[in-house]
Amino acid sequence: MKWEENVRRVVPYVAGEQPNKEKMIKLNTNECPYPPSPKVKEAMEKMDYEKLRLYPNSQVAPLVEALAEYYHVNPKQVFVGVGSDDVLSMAFLTFFNSDKPILFPDVTYSFYDVWADLYRIPYKTCALDENWRICAKDYMQPNGGIIFPNPNAPTGLMEPLSKVEVIVKANPDVVVIIDEAYVDFGGVSALPLLEKYENLLIVQTFSKSRAMAGARIGFCIGSEKLIGYLNDAKFSFNSYTMNLPAQLAGVEAVKDETYFKETTAKIIATRERVAGELKQLGFTFPESKTNFLFVSHDTVPAEQLFKALRERDIYVRHWNKPRISNYLRITIGTDQEMDELLEFLREYLEEEALVNS
Repeated sequence: MKWEENVRRVVPYVAGEQPNKEKMIKLNTNECPYPPSPKVKEAMEKMDYEKLRLYPNSQVAPLVEALAEYYHVNPKQVFVGVGSDDVLSMAFLTFFNSDKPILFPDVTYSFYDVWADLYRIPYKTCALDENWRICAKDYMQPNGGIIFPNPNAPTGLMEPLSKVEVIVKANPDVVVIIDEAYVDFGGVSALPLLEKYENLLIVQTFSKSRAMAGARIGFCIGSEKLIGYLNDAKFSFNSYTMNLPAQLAGVEAVKDETYFKETTAKIIATRERVAGELKQLGFTFPESKTNFLFVSHDTVPAEQLFKALRERDIYVRHWNKPRISNYLRITIGTDQEMDELLEFLREYLEEEALVNS
């Protein structure tokens, strides 16, 4: 049809499968296996529902102030969005407007190229090395901006802060975005670098370590100038992006540091235990600093394992993409969930060994 000539067409991001079964084990979307802070529940129970007739605080001021206090920055350095995807999308729209390509890894969060296509931003991917590491020299070429996760997804690897600084320092004329969605599971944040680099933007989320994927809260911290530009774009797009319940819940989640640290510590402990067990079963994987493991088996193809697990209502993530088609990403669940996963894998791999012997 003639009207379709003016439609903006993009290949959309494909999220992890969202099954809805009573006895399933869902380890495919990196959600937290534990509930949010009890203080979040209290905030929801105390909320005056009549206030829902009013527009929420367009500046998200209470949450911005809580985050600024927690991370020891000025509130003018904090921007809040509806999940870190919203923050990242707004950052792409605001900062990546050069005719030069933006740079990001070839194996990384698969939304980056989608946003680039949506906003008509030229991009170039830089190949991770044979150990799944970022090569800093690849980011020394002419570019219109840089983004990468640290720790990376789906590999789970954390790049040292020294390497991050080398990349930021070498690119003073563009905005460098560090996506720290998983930094709370043993990573090291680049926040200290903000004192030295005005062009650095750090993005984090409540979806993983604060167990609030359903509330859709993300934020970024940067120089006052960067955040000012982001707010200009936001208020030219949608002034009232975050609803009142999410704002109230977010504030209480930030305040409950004890629960936050207890939750991340449990996930880290489970991750390390499961990593040891998977090694004994013949799996190899990079050292994870996230709430997931990126695994490959010595003899059984990843797609075969993915299908076998799915038939047992155990959901993990698999991509039929170059370089990573023989890997599974397994979210860290509760100890009970991980024990059931391990039990299934032991039985299945034993059967496969007998069949092939």
